[in-house]
Amino acid sequence: MLKITLKFAFSFLFFLSMSSCSTEGENGETEVIEEISEEKKFDYSEIEKDILKLVNEYRTELELQPLKPIAEISLEAESHNFYMIEQGEVSHDNFAARSEYLVNNLKAKAVSENVAYGYRSADAVVKAWLSSEGHRENIEGDYSHFGISVVDDEEGSNYFTNIFLRK
Repeated sequence: MLKITLKFAFSFLFFLSMSSCSTEGENGETEVIEEISEEKKFDYSEIEKDILKLVNEYRTELELQPLKPIAEISLEAESHNFYMIEQGEVSHDNFAARSEYLVNNLKAKAVSENVAYGYRSADAVVKAWLSSEGHRENIEGDYSHFGISVVDDEEGSNYFTNIFLRK
């Protein structure tokens, strides 16, 4: 519980400093779980690692390039999960701000996101996203990188945010 509270406090402060689920900017399995941008790190949980793996396996089956995880994208996803928990609902609120941050800081040319709530496994949430046309389009989209965060609320229900980015 202390870990969740500390993560929430950090993410909330980070969030303060800084519809469709995709925007365009102006301009098989991955061995490496983290690409560090500006020295930021993200400790992926097992369910997050499994989502990374399943998304890339699906893309590989379609002969699409696997996506590379970037810690900074996952930190943005985590911040949004804490926001959704605070609001008590799943949403894409403030997506434009997340997208703008990633465009400005990671030079993203396109950004999209998938969110979900309540699934107990990586397999279940990825299957749900693939069953939804808009979410599946994001997974199959012309992206090069992504981030994932899964955060439990006080009742133990999972909140998911998966952000896709093209550099």
